[in-house]
Amino acid sequence: MSLLDDFIVRAALGGVGVALAAAPLGSFVVWRRMAFFGDATAHAAILGVALSLALSLPITVGAMGVALLMALAVSGLSDRRVALDTGLGVMAHASLAVGLVAVSFVEGVRIDLSAYLFGDILAVSKADIAVIWGGGALVVAGLAWRWQSLLTATLSEDLAQASGIDPRRERLLLTVGLAVVVAVAIKVVGVLLIVAMLLIPPAAARPFSRTPEAMALIAAGIGAASALAGLWGAFVFDAPAGPAIVTAAALAFLLSTLKRV
Repeated sequence: MSLLDDFIVRAALGGVGVALAAAPLGSFVVWRRMAFFGDATAHAAILGVALSLALSLPITVGAMGVALLMALAVSGLSDRRVALDTGLGVMAHASLAVGLVAVSFVEGVRIDLSAYLFGDILAVSKADIAVIWGGGALVVAGLAWRWQSLLTATLSEDLAQASGIDPRRERLLLTVGLAVVVAVAIKVVGVLLIVAMLLIPPAAARPFSRTPEAMALIAAGIGAASALAGLWGAFVFDAPAGPAIVTAAALAFLLSTLKRV
């Protein structure tokens, strides 16, 4: 019997893997004020779930594909200077509604919608662990590779262009990274709570950070600790694990806010 045969160990590894991938990416989401962007991308993933079930594809593949298409569509809206907040709101909620309707038409498959909406971390399998850590490693490696360019483009697009950096290319990297994190995090916290894991740990880390790198690292620590604390709370209080993880992260944010006061 291997260590991964224990479902609690698999759940812990899944939660920590998502937290480590979401934290550095979430730092850019916070710095760029892309919260609604992330929300629209995450909500679209439920449509990817429906397509995956209908076409007998892995859930991760469908969710990542539709999340990426949504992220690219939203990025195109920002380039056209349309009323972005309105467009994001419409796309986020419409894609979630269409996804839920599409799931209801999938025949021959028993579907637990709550598992996709709020996560089912206790059902994480060995294959899910490989997908989560593999996808997370790709996201972290991409951010490390383009870190300085991403920071420059985040600080000022004009400065980035003057330095020979294409801001649209850097935004595309963040877009792809966001789609990957959304896809691998569905099993852990669900489409309705993914953005919370992107936003809350970096926001909690900000008062303790003096550099961008420190904020990303501290956010990763807070996210991982929240995943473990949420699992413990779910076990002790018989609560749903996904929401419990986000609740633990929210408590960390509350403590960091009190420190700032």
